[in-house]
Amino acid sequence: MSTPHASAFEEFISIVARLRSPDGCPWDRKQTPASLRADLIGEAYECIAAIDARDDGNLEEELGDVLLLLALICRIKEEEGVFDIAKVLRGISAKLIRRHPHVFGDETRSSVEDVLVRWDQIKKEEKGAMADPSALSGVPASLPPLEKAVAIQKKASKVGFDWSEPGPVWEKLAEEIGETREAVASADPGAVEREIGDMLFTVANLARLLGVDAPLALRGTNDRFSGRFRQVEGKLSAMGRTPKEAGLQLMDRLWDEVKAEERANRSHGDPVPAEGQPGSSK
Repeated sequence: MSTPHASAFEEFISIVARLRSPDGCPWDRKQTPASLRADLIGEAYECIAAIDARDDGNLEEELGDVLLLLALICRIKEEEGVFDIAKVLRGISAKLIRRHPHVFGDETRSSVEDVLVRWDQIKKEEKGAMADPSALSGVPASLPPLEKAVAIQKKASKVGFDWSEPGPVWEKLAEEIGETREAVASADPGAVEREIGDMLFTVANLARLLGVDAPLALRGTNDRFSGRFRQVEGKLSAMGRTPKEAGLQLMDRLWDEVKAEERANRSHGDPVPAEGQPGSSK
């Protein structure tokens, strides 16, 4: 029995097939899974940005873009005789049922932690003898570095290789800062790079133990910096000056003004606009 969801999906798949047909679009016909990797990552981040901005209209559009890339890759693989989107859907449906025995079976799970432990158990059973025996298996090699650091730490934590609370991590961070200073003093670029990496890894660990999503926190800082810098540029433009002409001292003073304005807005209960949102400097 056809449903609105099914008919919309079928229409979408037929459009993608047409784009890949001999009389379709030259750009779509030229694509390969490898050529679409960067677009897939970029569109995923666009979705994250829309979620962070609570922009449901934009999120709707960005999810469509992600679906298009997924459908294109599936269509390419169908043309190669490897698999099609129906097989992908059947596979994920079977996996969801198999890995949720507390929903589709007779098992009982009382907490999110119990569910995650059982998920990992089932995953290992599925892999069987082919499973990577390392506790760090399953961390995607293509994850961005900060996300990968957090994923590695979570995997190690599951087997007990972790601090029980944040206190010792502060000491470790101080140690890493000291080692970074020593590396800088040694004028050894390789050592500086290693120590900076260790320091960043420790910061990610501290964030995790404090219950902070490190990638999300960094995205927030990036947005705040970008928004404030654009406001500094706006103030300079009103003075008839460019950042290069202004110099650090003036820009630093304007930066402090922007931060003071943010604090004033917060004290009055007014939302501080994020970069790219109405009322921001973008």
